[in-house]
Amino acid sequence: MRAPLNRKVFVTGYAAATALGNNFAKTWEAALQGQAGFSRVSKCETESRSNVVGEIPDWDPTQFPYVNAKEASIWNADYVFLTMEMCRQALAHAGLVMNEESGPRTACLIGSALNGTDSYRIAMDNYVNRGPFKVSPYLLPNVCANLPAGKAGMELGFTGPIFSPQGACASANHAIAMGARMIRDGDCDFALVGGVETCIVPEIIQGFSNMLATIKVGPKDRAFAEPSQASRPFSLDRKGFVLAEGGGVLVLAAEEKINTFGLQKKAEVAGIGMTSDAKHFTRPNRETIVRAMHSAIDDAEICPQDIGSINAHGTSTPTGDATEVECLREVFADKVSSIPVSANKSQVGHSLGASAAIEAALSIEAMSQSVVLPTVNHLADPDFADIDVVPNTSRKHSYEHVLSNSFGFGGTNCCIVFRGA
Repeated sequence: MRAPLNRKVFVTGYAAATALGNNFAKTWEAALQGQAGFSRVSKCETESRSNVVGEIPDWDPTQFPYVNAKEASIWNADYVFLTMEMCRQALAHAGLVMNEESGPRTACLIGSALNGTDSYRIAMDNYVNRGPFKVSPYLLPNVCANLPAGKAGMELGFTGPIFSPQGACASANHAIAMGARMIRDGDCDFALVGGVETCIVPEIIQGFSNMLATIKVGPKDRAFAEPSQASRPFSLDRKGFVLAEGGGVLVLAAEEKINTFGLQKKAEVAGIGMTSDAKHFTRPNRETIVRAMHSAIDDAEICPQDIGSINAHGTSTPTGDATEVECLREVFADKVSSIPVSANKSQVGHSLGASAAIEAALSIEAMSQSVVLPTVNHLADPDFADIDVVPNTSRKHSYEHVLSNSFGFGGTNCCIVFRGA
């Protein structure tokens, strides 16, 4: 194999659709204003008390010019069109046009934790209630994890490598990491990287509720009257995460291609750290999480004190948040109290495999505008008194490096350092 090119890799654009808005601009403005996008589920019926979720507002793929009636019927896994539209919006934001030069050198790595679960649910309902011959012949393509990226390529015109990194709730950070290293080594010049999740279906809602992962909103909970208060990472009364659909895609580019294609540097992918827990399929392992953070910082060739902001995994679970705080204390020692820690899931919920891409885009935009986004719905927990979680309101803060943490079921951890451009 040829020697790697060791190129620097930059983020040149991004897109996101979240519970705060159906594009990045709307998501950003709402996040900056300290809003949270949660409501009781409307996309399906459920008897679960975990019925507060994050749904993408005003999201109607049938309005897209590339979705006709036939396409809408065939591709009934919602993550397909979400991937296509996020890739389209990200390329538009970057100003990167797919042509004979760029298309063959553009990869697409889009992760998802649950893939086409909604399509499988439709097929199973048809199988049980209408008979085996009513199962769609397109079921298998709908549940193939790489297919949304392939459909995006068909629409947008890129022909580089496509695949779907499967890292549960860390999938999108793994996509960013692997795409960056492919560009660094010379396998491609550009990469669309991120994650999508369309998880608002009854069985998924109930499954997370039964495993005590999501918040159950009872009459005495403050979110009962005000669902927007359901997600509260690092808060004294945190009770579990809020399940949310969403998607995020970043455009990565090799440094020498920036000027050639008239692109703008948003941030550099400066450091990557990946580990696995080898401990438990849901409970985080402090030792390996600490190692992932240190690895990302070391890969960026900086010191822990150079990190100016942290985008926490911050799911709003009692154990997960406490473990992450313990890890931050170990990595940053007596400097930990001086580093703002934002938890975007307090505003957009937990979009599983898409979360890290959404959080990366928000982190980069925040760094470029010299602000830190808030952790909303916060009630101070005395156990975290030394952690600045940017409670409830965004604020001005200038910094050069942000650490973005992401951890997933199965014990998979991926941390990325972004450097301001």
